[in-house]
Amino acid sequence: MEIQKIMDVTSVDVGEIAGRLTKTFAKRAAESDENDRFVEANYADLKNVGLISAGVPRELGGGGADVRALCKMLRVISGACGSTGLALSMHTHQVAIPAWRWHQQPTARPVVEPLLRRVADENIVLLSSGGSDWIDGSGTAERIEGGYRITAHKAFASGAPAGDLLVTGAILEEDGDHTVLHFAVPLAAPEVTVLDTWRTMGMRGTGSHDIQIDGFFVADDKIALKRKAGEWHLAFQMIATIAFPLIYSVYLGIAESAREIAIGLAGMKPVSHRRQSIAGRMDTALTAARLAHEHMIATVERDSPSAETINDVMIGRRLVEENAIRVVELSMELAGGVGFYRKSELERKFRDIQAARYHPLQKEVQAEYAGAMALGQPIERIF
Repeated sequence: MEIQKIMDVTSVDVGEIAGRLTKTFAKRAAESDENDRFVEANYADLKNVGLISAGVPRELGGGGADVRALCKMLRVISGACGSTGLALSMHTHQVAIPAWRWHQQPTARPVVEPLLRRVADENIVLLSSGGSDWIDGSGTAERIEGGYRITAHKAFASGAPAGDLLVTGAILEEDGDHTVLHFAVPLAAPEVTVLDTWRTMGMRGTGSHDIQIDGFFVADDKIALKRKAGEWHLAFQMIATIAFPLIYSVYLGIAESAREIAIGLAGMKPVSHRRQSIAGRMDTALTAARLAHEHMIATVERDSPSAETINDVMIGRRLVEENAIRVVELSMELAGGVGFYRKSELERKFRDIQAARYHPLQKEVQAEYAGAMALGQPIERIF
């Protein structure tokens, strides 16, 4: 199926545009999953209809979608193909964060505008190395004349086969201090290699391969941020607040689609009190996940990233995780044995939803962070 190009994404709701892609994405999902194949064709369609630049401000040539609209977009796509949704969420949050700065921090506009214009004008795809970096950082930066030589191995770079820029960092050690330097690395650089490593239980089509960086030079004026390793920084308050509602839209979308499949399969059998109970518990868990996700979005819309917003977002993240996983488990129960067959699609969604467990803040860390906030204790090193 050829996807019709949307010439002006700003005139159409991005969730509606995403909806036009779902049948095509759903048809491709099984083959991608079975063959550990990156969802390359879906990325071509996302570019064609303007969803790669959906979060870029309209004034800079993008779709102008806010976080709420982008969450809807990701939910819709993820219901059809979880791998496409998760990979796209990693690009989307890397756009949404500088877009938020463009709107909320006028002094940051000269810094973030060139990147946002490139996303809009060139359809470039941004990769995140957050899966192997997070607060501690990873890799090494060696100071040399005019800048730094970077050596690093980055894991979980979702969308790697389609990536143009890796937004990442490395640790500079000087006089016993460890400083994380943040910068972008072009995937086309000869010092950068995408390693074919992504063989997993679920989310098999995300192309979340490892990336090796061997001696890449970053000039002093290309360092976007310097921060102390191993503790929360103001920039990461912003990143955590904005990124995770987008990422967890994916898991909500998977749970919603699993519920619809299960209801359809259950309708082919006689109704029993037991099936009614399972369906009721499934819908209760889904409502809990939706309410928790709405709480995450509302936190972003306060436009005030802080230690408190991290707490609110991560409480929501934990609740979405637990309830979305429960929805899919109950969907399998409601469907019965037919749900065990690949053709039902439920078993793929069951595998894909497990990835919700592994993003920061994982449950024990989240509980410690929330408890420290409640008791007035330091949270700087809880991550």
